[in-house]
Amino acid sequence: MAERDYRQALDAATREYETLLAKRGRLDRRLARLHETIAALQRLCGLTPTVAWGLSDACRVVLRRVDGALTPLEVREKLRAIGFDLSRYVNDLAAIHTTLKRLALSGEVKRVTRLPGEHAYAWLRVRAMTLEQALNHMELALLGTLPRERKA
Repeated sequence: MAERDYRQALDAATREYETLLAKRGRLDRRLARLHETIAALQRLCGLTPTVAWGLSDACRVVLRRVDGALTPLEVREKLRAIGFDLSRYVNDLAAIHTTLKRLALSGEVKRVTRLPGEHAYAWLRVRAMTLEQALNHMELALLGTLPRERKA
């Protein structure tokens, strides 16, 4: 195959990748809404979930649902609104702060400053790479110089 053929294949693969990322984003948002709906309906039916829903997952769901960033106080209010049981925590706000910091360290959310001294957290949406970014990424991968992922 000639270089032109490789470029065409790369263009096609990149376009498909971008399309699938957009679909995954829509699916993630829909799954988050369904998760909330199921939890609310379970409470209304007097049922207890068979699989415990942890604070990290609940924070992920809350942050995925909003377009902007939320402060830990806002996250707590959203958790209450979806019926997440915070009573098991002695200091629920401290647990939320710790969870959000861990999600930021793992690269799932980013910490932003709204006002001086006011920090908020935003879900990192998956974004498609440009063709140039994909080529650079592939080159780094081939050279074995990609940064290693940190374990959470």
